[in-house]
Amino acid sequence: MSGGCLEEHLLSQCVQNRPESPQLLDYGVTDTDRGTFQLPCGGRIQLYVEPLFPDKSRAHIEALLAALDARQPVARRIDMASANAELVVGERCQAPARLVVSEGVLEHCLTPACRLLLVGAGEVARYVAAFAEAAGFDVSLCEPREAFSAGWTGERPLISALPDDLVVQQFSDRWSGVLALAHDPRVDDMALLAALRSEAFYVGAMGSVKTSSARRERLASLGLTDSELDRLHAPIGVNIPSKTPAEIAIAIVADLIKARWDMLASLPDL
Repeated sequence: MSGGCLEEHLLSQCVQNRPESPQLLDYGVTDTDRGTFQLPCGGRIQLYVEPLFPDKSRAHIEALLAALDARQPVARRIDMASANAELVVGERCQAPARLVVSEGVLEHCLTPACRLLLVGAGEVARYVAAFAEAAGFDVSLCEPREAFSAGWTGERPLISALPDDLVVQQFSDRWSGVLALAHDPRVDDMALLAALRSEAFYVGAMGSVKTSSARRERLASLGLTDSELDRLHAPIGVNIPSKTPAEIAIAIVADLIKARWDMLASLPDL
């Protein structure tokens, strides 16, 4: 959290004092704090410490995990004095892991992990998977073409299912993104048709401006509306002069990160 100094103090506080109820630890409020804990000038860190006990906390944590596994946002509401905690499943939050303390009640918002489906096994997909995973996305890679699957040397396992089926089954909620990277209309278009009709927060396709224009015309002829096509990020990624697979992947993941925060910011507050 801080490079070491806060961690040592936090551990000593928790081990020696063994708190029985939740508490907020404020560092950097005074000049002494800043000097003792080597915080940057004007910096402040507020940490929430919550002791968990098997007999009291297990059912609460299991219900929390079950809600997130079911792809539902959830808010934890903790009474700081009594340590009583409740869950509000389906609560919409403005940002992941948001903490708000008001009148002795702490509200902790959690949203499901953002899933990404990468369609098409290749060098760009390899780098996108690595960079996106490092940025906190849950990544899956689909490759229905046997020739490409046979030549795949990446560590990440491939899913051989048809991409449109995968989108409908697992990647159609607002916490999902679908990236068409196959360079094959027979594969990419299947994924895009399903994704653009879903709630996925990001739908993108790799290709040049000319290729992207032809793709839009093709998808329109297959029944997609103008509003659905407007959701398509194509050419995919932020507009930088990227040429190598790694550079293209950086442009894509940068756009994904922005789209994720835009999506979270569009959700209503508690």
